[in-house]
Amino acid sequence: MKRIIILVIDSFGIGAAPDADKFGDSGANTLRHVAERCSKHQADSAGIREGSLKIPHMVRLGLNAAATQCNGQPLPDIQDSTTHDGAYGFASEMSYAKDTSCGHWEMMGVPVLFDWGYFANASPCFPKKLTDDFVEKAGLPGILGNKHASGTTIINEFGDESIKTGKPIVYTSADSVFQIAAHEKHFGLERLYEICEIARQLVTSYNIARVIARPFTGANGQYSRTQNRRDYSLPPPQETLLDKLVAAGGTVIGIGKIPDIFAHRGLTKENHAHGDMEIFDATLQELATAPDRSFIFSNFVDCDMLYGHRRDVVGYARALELFDARIPELRKMLHPGDIVIITADHGCDPTYKGTDHTREYVPILMFGPKIKPRDLGHRDTFADIGQSLATYFNLEPFKHGTSFL
Repeated sequence: MKRIIILVIDSFGIGAAPDADKFGDSGANTLRHVAERCSKHQADSAGIREGSLKIPHMVRLGLNAAATQCNGQPLPDIQDSTTHDGAYGFASEMSYAKDTSCGHWEMMGVPVLFDWGYFANASPCFPKKLTDDFVEKAGLPGILGNKHASGTTIINEFGDESIKTGKPIVYTSADSVFQIAAHEKHFGLERLYEICEIARQLVTSYNIARVIARPFTGANGQYSRTQNRRDYSLPPPQETLLDKLVAAGGTVIGIGKIPDIFAHRGLTKENHAHGDMEIFDATLQELATAPDRSFIFSNFVDCDMLYGHRRDVVGYARALELFDARIPELRKMLHPGDIVIITADHGCDPTYKGTDHTREYVPILMFGPKIKPRDLGHRDTFADIGQSLATYFNLEPFKHGTSFL
């Protein structure tokens, strides 16, 4: 039986990439800075954290060794294993961006070698024709926001007015996104999804990667986003590993926001679990019944959405520890031919300036009953993952990437 399980810890960068300066991210290092703050008993809104970052299972797989290779020094206050029980390395991104879509598509064999469309960091930031068309086609009384903003900040800024007027909050970031926030009860969740589909059609001509529905709840200036986020993505520009495996009769199971990222293409089953622990539960449940030639693809969103963008170092550390603690459960369920890969799609250093993603190396940690511990070294592109899966499933190779299997 041949099965692949990929666990993407969204935003889990391990050091500034060689071209980080081009993205304004020189010095970013998500993993190292989280580990440093933990060792200093960092305090924040979540309370005071005591002691160093505890991720022993990923360290044993070779995470510290990979981080040391790309940074020149080991992680602070983390004792590395004398032996490793997985193959480990790190990868650079070749796509011309540092967003979720590019990271995932590249790891599935299709790097984005063109420039996305972006909205200027100004107020208003959206072209007038776009907002006029959106208001007209969606039947809206108008919009609020129309600027670059943190999602958690802007809903508290405009939440009261949105409820009073029926106008959704529309904003963007450094990523190629058009984000729409509205109250689940007062505006309506299905209505939010409906206008996002209209927006998706309108922003395609601007080459915008994703429209994101950002529902929230609360009252009187105190609002919080819910887990009913939905992404409306452009499809990948070429066939990905998902498409190739399905065409060859294989099974592809997308968990979490994976179906949204790939525009619901190249999947035989979708599991829309929310939150890291629910996503881990879903991964184990799907693994229990997945047949031969299956690919289980899970995105663990909490580190990025809840902690990276909100610059919550303690929350980020806790999310990593909760994920790490469940790796033994997964190990026990593996069949002899199964392979697990833990990786990431970009960085989002919670100690860095601003609230955007950061251009970083990502880890590649691989294990399974037949995987021998070894150093995979520096991979020139995330597409090495997709090329490796193509090799494993005997599929036509991709133009980009080199297999490490």
